[in-house]
Amino acid sequence: MNNLKKYWAVASISAKSNLAYVGEVGSRLVFLAIILYIFMRLWKVTYEHSGVQQLGGLTLPEMLWYLVLTESIIMSGPRVTQLVDEDVRTGALAVQLVRPLSYPLYRLFSTMGERSVRFVITFGAAASIALVLVGPAPNWHWHSLLFAITLPLAFILDFLGYFLVGLGAFWIEDTSGPMLIYSRLTMILGGMLLPLPLFPEWLQGPLHMLPFASVVYGPARMFVHPNQAECVQLLLNQFIWIAVFAVVVTAVYNIALRRISANGG
Repeated sequence: MNNLKKYWAVASISAKSNLAYVGEVGSRLVFLAIILYIFMRLWKVTYEHSGVQQLGGLTLPEMLWYLVLTESIIMSGPRVTQLVDEDVRTGALAVQLVRPLSYPLYRLFSTMGERSVRFVITFGAAASIALVLVGPAPNWHWHSLLFAITLPLAFILDFLGYFLVGLGAFWIEDTSGPMLIYSRLTMILGGMLLPLPLFPEWLQGPLHMLPFASVVYGPARMFVHPNQAECVQLLLNQFIWIAVFAVVVTAVYNIALRRISANGG
């Protein structure tokens, strides 16, 4: 119980510290507003010229609110890989290890605290644009519950993926390359700009089973087009991938710790 309180304190401190950097938050919101407005206008033109009411099972208002969610999820992600990489390369990890806290859990709670604040701020700005363009989000009486269940699990899964990439710093000099590849896979295969139903039909099944869809597409879909059966499947996928990533992270982390001992760290 005491350890849990410590981790919650880490999350709280991380959330509060993120609110202190007003300039960084402001610049991120300006960038988001420009990008989101451009893509929203593109989708409006696409719907108008295609002459259809739905694309990928989503109406125009649903599509624009889908973009609000996917952009907010992606842009709220903290620098997990860079922080782990820096801790390893500078030797700061040795200081972390003497603390009465698990380093992976410390990073998890710190990330969740920071990301919660970043997501709320980013979502607020993006939602304001969507309200002006298409009005309130559809299915509001359903999406809040199903979305709220799946979003924290998506954040945890996303953290595990980037944390695993960051552990690569024990073996390679710079993890920025693998991190860039992983982030682009999350954006493209996760359905950040293009919902998975708009991909070729033969590719949709595999994409739904990959972890990227459980981070981006799944939660966004629950917000704009909630469905209990789809929510159950999404939760199952999230739990499976979280378990898989947790096992791999634990194994790699333990191997990495033996490397520290072997080198006298």
